[in-house]
Amino acid sequence: MGRIIISAGHGGYEDGRIDPGAIVASTTEAREMMLLRDAVVTELRSRNFEVLSVPDDLSLTQTIAWMNSRARSTDVALEIHADAFSNPSVRGASAFYIAYNAERRNHAELILLALLRRVPQLPNRGAKPDTETAVGSLAFCRNVAAPSLLLEVGFLTNPDDRFLLQNRRRDMALGIADGLAAWSRAVSGVSPAPTPTPTPTPTPTPTPTPTPVPTVTAVTGTYPPININVNNQLYGERGIIVNGNSYIPIDLVDRLGVDLAQAPNIIRISYRGVVYIKAVDLRDYAVSIAWDAATRTVSLRSILKICPGFLDRIMNHGNTSEVQLIMFLKSNNETALTQFPDIPKLYREEAAIEGVNYDIAFCQMCLETNFLRFGGDVKPSQNNFSGLGAVGGGAEGASFPSARLGVRAQIQHLKAYASTEPLVQELVDPRFNFVTRGIAPLVDQLSGRWAADLQYGTKILALLRRLYESAGFL
Repeated sequence: MGRIIISAGHGGYEDGRIDPGAIVASTTEAREMMLLRDAVVTELRSRNFEVLSVPDDLSLTQTIAWMNSRARSTDVALEIHADAFSNPSVRGASAFYIAYNAERRNHAELILLALLRRVPQLPNRGAKPDTETAVGSLAFCRNVAAPSLLLEVGFLTNPDDRFLLQNRRRDMALGIADGLAAWSRAVSGVSPAPTPTPTPTPTPTPTPTPTPVPTVTAVTGTYPPININVNNQLYGERGIIVNGNSYIPIDLVDRLGVDLAQAPNIIRISYRGVVYIKAVDLRDYAVSIAWDAATRTVSLRSILKICPGFLDRIMNHGNTSEVQLIMFLKSNNETALTQFPDIPKLYREEAAIEGVNYDIAFCQMCLETNFLRFGGDVKPSQNNFSGLGAVGGGAEGASFPSARLGVRAQIQHLKAYASTEPLVQELVDPRFNFVTRGIAPLVDQLSGRWAADLQYGTKILALLRRLYESAGFL
């Protein structure tokens, strides 16, 4: 029988200080997750499962290293979090899994449904691939050697979810324990009635220091082979399936022109004398990934319909059609176009006039407004789709008389950062003249400038990648 490894999100040291996570109503995400984690651990041990609880003072990197130094092939790992959002009406639980892994998606649904059976008042936000997170991937889902999931048990910023978390903690713990028990049995391949085994309490061990160079883990056992298709051609060597993930030979990675020498966090395994990596890890290196279950084939495309080298250039043409923008927006918010039916058209028209990539501007709008749900200080009536501040620093930011002018102001502000060329249209951006012209031609250079968030550009690019994947460009 495999073991269950569980971690409470946040609480460790990040950048030299304790990371509390979200802070709401005199409590913190870290505190609430530690209390919930302890209740889950107690329940699982009462059912004779062997549980490893990650020490609370570890950073995320140290947490993953701690797990990987102990993980066995039949173990499962879960990290629990509470979400937070500027709009306090947003609520519900969700589970995240590594993208392109149908087996792990089923496990995520198993955990989530078990929680909701015990706490049916909690809305179900669904099992989601980690590509749908703000930065496009989750280290806990990607870098933990054992099968791993990240569970968001609700929104700490929502009063109803917070009430459930603090007053129905026992029921939440029972639900999570139910799901973990079922998941552990599924991975271990044992019957639903596990044989009782001793439940040792792990003794404290020194915090491991993650190695800065890539490591290769030798795996034992037999893994099913899969076919590999590269740019619509069958590749001469086969891959393998490990824990539901498609792995490809490292030699193929080299042939694709991808240099992973400076990527120590990517898990490498050695199987029968060949080194493999997960195919999904190439997604961040401009390689498109797809899986065909019928033929058991992982497909890789390095020859794309768009040039990856221009993906993050603000001054560039867009690639999507108006319909593709509409479909992307509606897939993330079905009611998004109710108040702003022409918003995709406005972005295409206004950005084209100034030479700005309308796909980037559109994704920035999706990030700033949460796909036109808004919430927080900026109201829909302000027609401010990009968090533009007012001159003088008004709390609610700038306002514009129409949606078109709101889009135009955003486009002009992007051009101010990305180019020294003059504007084509009359100035409507209230902060245009405060920007050092041309200082941020790339999306990532907006981080810490347009917004204080140092991952601001990364989040825009993650949305852009999702947009292009939905349009079939990646």
